[in-house]
Amino acid sequence: MTDEAEAANEVSAELEQMATWKARQRAKAAMWNLDIAIFLFALVIILIILLFQGIGIEIVAPIAIFGLAMVWLVGWRRGRQLYRYFYDDELSKLRPESEKQAKGTEEEEAIEEMVRRVLRGK
Repeated sequence: MTDEAEAANEVSAELEQMATWKARQRAKAAMWNLDIAIFLFALVIILIILLFQGIGIEIVAPIAIFGLAMVWLVGWRRGRQLYRYFYDDELSKLRPESEKQAKGTEEEEAIEEMVRRVLRGK
């Protein structure tokens, strides 16, 4: 029984590691979306307008820094949300596959055991 428990723990650890990696990759790819790009474009336009209006760099620089910080914060939050969603999604996909593999190995072991019994009987 302990071998089976260790094998189940290994499978679940591998599943979690695989789901974590896949979820992280998908979240990184989707973190920066069109909303953030439009916000950055609007920020650049506002900064250019302010500079052409003769507003000093003392006012424009903090606005630019604040805008970039907001972009980073929104992207970071979106990445975290997507990671959670993708992680759950990947685990739900990988669990049935793992159960199928476990069921397949149990069937193989049962067949091997039957073959051994038949060979011992002869």
